[in-house]
Amino acid sequence: MIVTMSSIEKKYSDECLKLSPFHERQAALNIRDSWSVWNGYKFAEYYYDAEYEYFCVRNTCGTYDISPMQKYLVRGGDAESMLNRMVTRDISKLKNNRVTYVCWCTNEGRMIDDGTIFKLSANEFMLTCGSPSLAWLRKASFGYNDIVIEDVTDTLAGLSFQGPTTFSVLNAMGLKGIEKLKPFDFSLFDFAGAELMISRTGFTGDLGYELWIDKKHALSLWDKLYATGENYGIQPFGESATNMARLEAGFIMPYMEFNEALKTVHYQHDQTPFELNLGWLVDFDKPLFNGRDALLLDKKNGPKYTLTKLDIAGNKPAEDSYIYSDKACTQEIGYVTSAMWSPAVKANIAMAMIKTEYLEGELWAEIYYEKELRQYDKVARCKATNKPFWAPDRARMTPPENF
Repeated sequence: MIVTMSSIEKKYSDECLKLSPFHERQAALNIRDSWSVWNGYKFAEYYYDAEYEYFCVRNTCGTYDISPMQKYLVRGGDAESMLNRMVTRDISKLKNNRVTYVCWCTNEGRMIDDGTIFKLSANEFMLTCGSPSLAWLRKASFGYNDIVIEDVTDTLAGLSFQGPTTFSVLNAMGLKGIEKLKPFDFSLFDFAGAELMISRTGFTGDLGYELWIDKKHALSLWDKLYATGENYGIQPFGESATNMARLEAGFIMPYMEFNEALKTVHYQHDQTPFELNLGWLVDFDKPLFNGRDALLLDKKNGPKYTLTKLDIAGNKPAEDSYIYSDKACTQEIGYVTSAMWSPAVKANIAMAMIKTEYLEGELWAEIYYEKELRQYDKVARCKATNKPFWAPDRARMTPPENF
């Protein structure tokens, strides 16, 4: 008997991951052939060694491919009103050529996603976020007449360029005016006849920029950047090194610190901005935005859990640990979302969701670890902190130091 594929089976058997506009150069450098997936794109987990890549970001400079990030242009006379109605922050105050960090919620005040909004002009914005949000944008635009939403994820290449020597490289490329960019500024530059947008933004808490260009010019930009950066220690870095750097900066990561509300099955296994310590993103001076009533109630009553930065005694990372209110570990009060030994801070750091009522008392982590194939456990004292673990002056200095 001859078995043939149905048309549907054939369709899906032919599908493969999309490749970033930078993939050709990345594949040549990914000697470990370590890949992950982000929004349907083949995506580097690490190239050679995650810790080596992390040290490049903290000591020289590195590139991280953000082309798989979702990118939407929102245009029209109603663009600002629609976005301001969708997100919790008041973007009516946002000036041209500025970027702001935002989040948006369901009617119940549960966080759908976070991202950044670029104000390109009075009636044109770009929204970037980690997960596909086109359906939600279209839903949020109901009732607005003068608005156009365009998904440019597959046509606009993005490259995050992070580390202390990034400014020196961009300056050496002859990008006049790059020294004027302050944190959360962006500007347009000419790159071999193509329009290159550079924003002073990133996900590492360090000096850094994000470069945006039409995918047709992606490889040319990569080649120029790496040729200029050769003497400045330029290296690519992947998701693993990014996760280390963002934890030091105190930035949240989907599916680690929060679950996206539209993808969560169990009741209240998602979070509110107040639970994530993002209350500063919620502007109640705005008369109307999605989730406002629920968030007012959440603020009044106080969140049940609060995302908390922890400095933990010892040097054993508290990955997947539970938090207790006593050293005997009889009262469980929370759980660790991310943890690592920080080479830059020289400390054992973590972020944890902790029951708010216990934050003023003692905090203890029950840590399990392996040593020479044997399992051990220990209980370590935790100290809560409100400040980022890593926040160097160079991240804010304008102009940055030129090496």
